[in-house]
Amino acid sequence: MTLMTDANTTDAKTPPPQVWPTLRAADARALIRFLVDAFGFEEVVSYGDADRVDHAQLSWPLGGGIMLGSASGRGQDDPWALKPGTFGCYVVADDVDALHERASRAGAEVVKPLSDTDYGSREFIARDPEGNLWSFGTYRGEPQP
Repeated sequence: MTLMTDANTTDAKTPPPQVWPTLRAADARALIRFLVDAFGFEEVVSYGDADRVDHAQLSWPLGGGIMLGSASGRGQDDPWALKPGTFGCYVVADDVDALHERASRAGAEVVKPLSDTDYGSREFIARDPEGNLWSFGTYRGEPQP
């Protein structure tokens, strides 16, 4: 089933509204490659040119994802002036041990090794080449009342 597409509607393949963390990067193209190779994000779209990313969407296999773009060239009055390397995010993952191995092989700096928490999560924290922190764990949050 496909819905009409205009400024206020989407087609049936568009995921429902979610929270999409957003970050800026000094080298967005390199960061996209790293996030795909090391952590398993999936690049959906990237707008810009060879040196600059105006907007990119990376989806996470379990749902949701992130949006990012280049920090340079946006001007002094940029309303979304996020400093590269200051982002942090928690991402739910099913097989954290395999993801930890993948991230380590790809050169991610693991800043907190795999561990089990008292609230039932298995998790680790890694830093990407831009300095952003990524926490991956099995904790999916508490059910809503």
